[in-house]
Amino acid sequence: MSVDRAVLAFAGIMVLVSLALSHFVHPGFVWLTAFVGANLIQSSITGFCPAAMLFRKIGLKSGSAF
Repeated sequence: MSVDRAVLAFAGIMVLVSLALSHFVHPGFVWLTAFVGANLIQSSITGFCPAAMLFRKIGLKSGSAF
C-alpha cells in the first residue's frame, strides 16, 4: 500500500467514524468531519499532510501525490 492510498483510506474511515459518532453519540462530532474535509482541501493545495508524514515514518512507500 502506498502513502497516497493510506491517506485516502484513513480520511474515509475518519469521515465514516465521525458521522457515526455524530449520529449515535453527539451532533458535535460533525465538526470532526469538517476538520477532515478541510485538511484534505489544505493538503491538496499545499502538499503538506500530517497523516502522510506519519504513514511514511511507519514504512509505507511514497506515492505520486505525497
